[in-house]
Amino acid sequence: MISKELLEILACPKCKGELKMTEKGDGLICETCRLLYEIRDDIPVMLIDEAKQLDAQED
Repeated sequence: MISKELLEILACPKCKGELKMTEKGDGLICETCRLLYEIRDDIPVMLIDEAKQLDAQED
């Protein structure tokens, strides 16, 4: 799990916006870009090319 301190300093690499943790704790979401950055082995993968596009209905 990512610490609260780390989550506060992380930003979306595309728009530099705020990220929030998914409900399951398995990724970080940028609401502005509608991108999901996965967390693998407790390390957030902050690569735009590996981010997943979210559908309009997802949170």
